[in-house]
Amino acid sequence: MSARIVNGVTVDDTFAEAFPMRGTAIVVTAVDEAWAIEAARSFTGFATSVIACGCEAAIDAILSPQDTPDGRPGVRILIFAMDSKGLEKQLATRLGQCILTSPSSACYAGLDGATRLPLGDAIRYFADGWQVSKRIGERHFWRLPVMEGEFLCEATTGLTKEAVGGGNLLLLASDAARALAAAEAARDAIAALDGCIMPFPGGIVRSGSKIGGKYKGMMASTNDAYCPTLKGTVDSALSPEIGSVLEIVIDGLSFDHVAAAMRAGLSAALALGPDRGAMRISAGNYGGKLGPHHFKLLDLLP
Repeated sequence: MSARIVNGVTVDDTFAEAFPMRGTAIVVTAVDEAWAIEAARSFTGFATSVIACGCEAAIDAILSPQDTPDGRPGVRILIFAMDSKGLEKQLATRLGQCILTSPSSACYAGLDGATRLPLGDAIRYFADGWQVSKRIGERHFWRLPVMEGEFLCEATTGLTKEAVGGGNLLLLASDAARALAAAEAARDAIAALDGCIMPFPGGIVRSGSKIGGKYKGMMASTNDAYCPTLKGTVDSALSPEIGSVLEIVIDGLSFDHVAAAMRAGLSAALALGPDRGAMRISAGNYGGKLGPHHFKLLDLLP
């Protein structure tokens, strides 16, 4: 495999392999930023991977009162699934259990589009007949009485079929501290961009996976080629000086959103150099068998 060296860091001549997803967004507001974030954190809990969680979701942006429909602090959440039906189910369940229940919350569409997914339309019957339909211009809302007062929720939000999941960067370092420093730098650069999320805890993955496994029924198992403790035991992708690997996984509303995120993360990790961060940067793929979207690292270099 050929490679290129940038700022002392080896960048593999390889690609991240990503796949089509369905995506949507919602805007959650509350009496203050802390409560808006609390509702969003609850909504996005257990949403790291479609392998077991049913969806992938995270906060896309913290919004000022000037940027929300009701002039209150808010957050924009992105949520992705493999198909529209699965996305609709996850959206309704999490809305009803995590946003409706959160003090002072309201929920609005976070994405435009002719194809719509139900928000308030999906949970309005919780009001047991006391729900009230309200239209303001072209927008449709539901008002649901709750013990605190009232929950306002937009009826629907937009759906995109252009979403892409599985963009990734593998950050290979001499030790765990340097791998984490490189991953945090990449994560922080990506977090500054809109339209993409990193759904794993803190935006970073330590337990990268491969498709399938030796045990029956396993959809995925540990990516042994990148596990430092297995060097000498498996067909390892790691040279002797690599002692730790971390991964950034990215979902975006479009191919361009994921490409921009990978470019930003790659640039930030390279800027640290091998003494403070990664010695080598690679990406995960399955030879083109997993998905049609290929993000070539060398094409993303600054």
